[in-house]
Amino acid sequence: MATASAPQSSLLSLLYRSYPRAISPDATELDLNEASPKIFPNVTYEEADKEVIKQQLEIVNGLAAALGKDDKAVVESTLRNINNHLSSRTTVLGAKPSVADIALYAVLAPVVEKWSPEERTGEKGYHHIVRHVDFVQNGSMFGLKVPDEEKVAIDVNDVRFELKPVDPKEEKERKKKEKAAAEAAAGGQQTVVVGQTKPEAAAAESTKPADARGKEKKEKKEKKEKKEKQPKPAAAPAAPPSPSLIDLRVGHILRAIRHPNADSLYVSTIDCGDAPGSDNTSVDEETGKTVRTVCSGLNGLVPLEEMQGRKVVVVCNLKPVTMRGIKSAAMVLAASPRVAEGEDSHAGPVELVNPPADAPAGERVFFEGYSEGEPEKQLNPKKKVWETFQPGFTTTDNLEVAFDSRQVPILEAKEDAPLGRLVTKSGGVCTVKSLKGATVR
Repeated sequence: MATASAPQSSLLSLLYRSYPRAISPDATELDLNEASPKIFPNVTYEEADKEVIKQQLEIVNGLAAALGKDDKAVVESTLRNINNHLSSRTTVLGAKPSVADIALYAVLAPVVEKWSPEERTGEKGYHHIVRHVDFVQNGSMFGLKVPDEEKVAIDVNDVRFELKPVDPKEEKERKKKEKAAAEAAAGGQQTVVVGQTKPEAAAAESTKPADARGKEKKEKKEKKEKKEKQPKPAAAPAAPPSPSLIDLRVGHILRAIRHPNADSLYVSTIDCGDAPGSDNTSVDEETGKTVRTVCSGLNGLVPLEEMQGRKVVVVCNLKPVTMRGIKSAAMVLAASPRVAEGEDSHAGPVELVNPPADAPAGERVFFEGYSEGEPEKQLNPKKKVWETFQPGFTTTDNLEVAFDSRQVPILEAKEDAPLGRLVTKSGGVCTVKSLKGATVR
C-alpha cells in the first residue's frame, strides 16, 4: 500500500532512488521544470511539451496545498481537471513520460489509496487518475523504484462503471450544431442581398421595367434547363470476394508494453510501412518513424520479451477500436490450436506468425492464388469480410501459414483445392514455430 510519506515531500527522494544517474542524491534542491530531459534522455521535449509540464507541476503544487488545508472544494475541482486531462492521454504529455507524471503520482498515490472502489471507478469516479497511478508505479516506461508494499493496490478489472468512449463523429457533429446555433443567434435576420432584406429586395424587383423582368426570367429558365441532371454512369462491377481484400503487411514491433488498464493486453508500437500523415498513425518520438499503436490480447500467452524488436504480420485495414482507453489501429496475426465448439478459443498455446527475417516493414503479404486487386482502405464491419475469410487461415504440416478455400463457403472451392501459402510480395513464406493445423487470427 502507499505510505503516508508518499506525497510531494517524498518526490525528490523518489527521483533520487529511481534515477541515480540523472539526479544526484547530494542535491538539496531540484528545478523540476528542467528535470525531464535528465531523467528521460532519449525523449525529445518540444517547447509546447515544456509548457504543459510547467502547467501540470503548478497544478500539482496547488493540489498539494489544497490537500494540506483540507480544502475540499479546491481538491475536487483540481481532481476533475486532472482526470479530464488524462482522459485522452496515457501520460501527461500524451505518450511521452515526464517528471510531471511522477509528481502527480507522488501526490495522488496516497489519495487514491484511500478511495473506495466506487470513488475510483464508479459513475462519478476518477477512472483516468486511477489508471495513471497504476501505469506510473508499474510501467517500464518510468521504471520507478517503488517497493511493492508501498504501491497502491489497484485491481484494473474492478471497474464499477464502464465509461462510454467519445465517438469522434458524434463529437464533431455536436460541435458543428453548437457553432451553427451560435452563429444563428448572433446573426439575426438573414439578408438576401447585401444591404437589402427580402421585402426590400422584392420592392426593388417591382420597380424594374416589364421587359427587363421578362428577359431575366427567360435567362433563368435557360440556365435551369442546362443544369438538368445527366444520367449517372453505370457503377463499376464489384470486386470478386477474395482474401486479397484484407490488407496484410509485414510489421516491425519497435517495442511493446503491458496495457496500463487491462491485464490481458499488450500495447505495441509497430512500423507498418505507412506514409507520414496516414490515417491512424503517429510519429514515434524515439525513432521518428510513422507507426501504429496496436493492442493485442497476448499478455499471458506470449512472453513480453518475444514482443520486442521483431517482425510480425499485421492486418492493417480493420476498423480501429478503443480498448480500455487506448486506440488500436491494427491486429497482429497469431496461430493457436483449433478447438471444438464451446471450448475456450483463447486458452493457448499461441505463436506469432513469422514473415521472412529480411522482409521490410510495410511489404505486402497475401495468399498464393489471391494476389489480384488492391486491399480495401478500411473493411466495412457490416460486410464481415474478415469474419468470412478468417476461417480459411490455417497452418500446414510444414509449419507454413496458408489459406484453405474449402473452409470458406462463399468461394465454393473443390474438395481437392490446393492450399495457398501466405507469402510476401518478394516471395518469402510466412511460418509459425511449431503449431500444425492451427487456426490463424
